[in-house]
Amino acid sequence: MSDQKPRPPGTFKVGTIAGSDVLVSSSWFLVAGLIAVVMAPRVEQVSPGLGVGKYVAGFAFAVILYLSVLLHEASHAVVANRMGFPVTSITLHFLGGMTAVEGEARTPRQEFWIAVVGPITSLAVGLAALAALLADPEGLIRLGLEGLAGANLLVGVLNLVPGLPLDGGRVLKAAVWGASGDQHRGTLVAGWGGRITAVAALSWPLFQEPLLGVEPDLLDFALALIVAMFLWSGSTAAITGAKIRRRLPALVARNLARRTLTVPVDLPLAEAVRRAQDAEAGGIVTVTTSGDPVGVVNEAALLATPDERRPWVPVSAVTRSLDPGLRLPVAIGGEELVMAINRTPAAEYLLMEDDGSVYGVLAAADVDRAFREAAH
Repeated sequence: MSDQKPRPPGTFKVGTIAGSDVLVSSSWFLVAGLIAVVMAPRVEQVSPGLGVGKYVAGFAFAVILYLSVLLHEASHAVVANRMGFPVTSITLHFLGGMTAVEGEARTPRQEFWIAVVGPITSLAVGLAALAALLADPEGLIRLGLEGLAGANLLVGVLNLVPGLPLDGGRVLKAAVWGASGDQHRGTLVAGWGGRITAVAALSWPLFQEPLLGVEPDLLDFALALIVAMFLWSGSTAAITGAKIRRRLPALVARNLARRTLTVPVDLPLAEAVRRAQDAEAGGIVTVTTSGDPVGVVNEAALLATPDERRPWVPVSAVTRSLDPGLRLPVAIGGEELVMAINRTPAAEYLLMEDDGSVYGVLAAADVDRAFREAAH
């Protein structure tokens, strides 16, 4: 069986870095082509007579530029790996790159270093390109170094803007988290920083001429809109997530448990239902003769069984065996509870006390309802 990792649609793998797949989005070719067209006139000035070769040179510049973006993202991946966070992929796309890190920083220090190393890398590449220009190269080499220096210094500085989803937003999150001791407050502050940055990006073309003396064109407005939408959607998602996670600690399995009745596996279903109704139990668990739980009655399967058949059907016929992941500690709650349910999807779970005794049944529908209520 193939162990190849699934890839997001519209991407293809070009290699690996630090054990992480390097993916290129199909949108990259769009921006690479755009860079080639924009650079072609400048290439023609520096090296006349290239003909179609000026577009090839422009495309080569796009490749070199995105290799520096790859260095930026790879630095995130290396630091995250060293801190114990697996990195599934690095993706190059229209707006730059993205590093998919599994899990979240456990301390402000981890958050800070995983975030800040990217802009530092970009600034270092930019400064190295500037230093190379001191050797006074000519022609296309000089043009490439100038572009590489300008682009990386710009990327490094802009990524330090204190707003999510930029790296600077994560730096701000780490600072607020460290000062307040509240990770979610850090995310909310950095998320609002991202929204302010989005508004600033959208309005930039209006200030371009007064500040730089360059009249904005349609492309400037289009790019401003794309960048603003990216920043706004990322910051809004971060704010929403922080609000939900701030309320998740109130989501405790013990408080959501249904009163449970234990019955033998061969008891007729009708009798099991009658006993559950008498006991006002919301869940039924089958046990062995020694009292060990072996299954949880599936509510949907129970309701689908006609009343006239229930006296002749054993309760085990509508029971799901307790596979790994269906037994949860009664004290589980918050993000840990949500992750446990996502790992092993089921309709019902058995909640166990520390001594191994049955506490009750947890219905996924009850967790889902409580989760929605926590989100509002």
